[in-house]
Amino acid sequence: MLGFAAAGLLAYAVDTALFVALRGPAGLDPLTAKTLAFAAGCTVAYAGNAYGTYRHARPAGLRPYAAFLAVNLAGAAVQLLCLAVSHYGLGLTSPRADVVSGAGVGMALATVLRFWGTRTWVFRDEGRVGSWTG
Repeated sequence: MLGFAAAGLLAYAVDTALFVALRGPAGLDPLTAKTLAFAAGCTVAYAGNAYGTYRHARPAGLRPYAAFLAVNLAGAAVQLLCLAVSHYGLGLTSPRADVVSGAGVGMALATVLRFWGTRTWVFRDEGRVGSWTG
């Protein structure tokens, strides 16, 4: 779990820093900025998990990256939903509110989904499929 957290923290830092830069100085709309930041963070997270946390369970080929991308797209959908509800539904349109909803609340909820999905579908040992304790 610590390796997953370390890879996730680095990916989170990349995602958040890029989102803030794209939303602020670059002036992109919040959903475009979050989508681009997600792509960068997802790539960092895959590398950290594939070559660090789950290096012992990393299957060869494109399947693990495709599964990782699918799990992370589900997580991104959670983040984008939180951002859209806050920005467009609740009218909280400041850059700070966008960061709190997309990179705070949304990221926390998405992390739970990503942890489960990564262990269950991407880097699984056949002896621990679906297990939380591994």
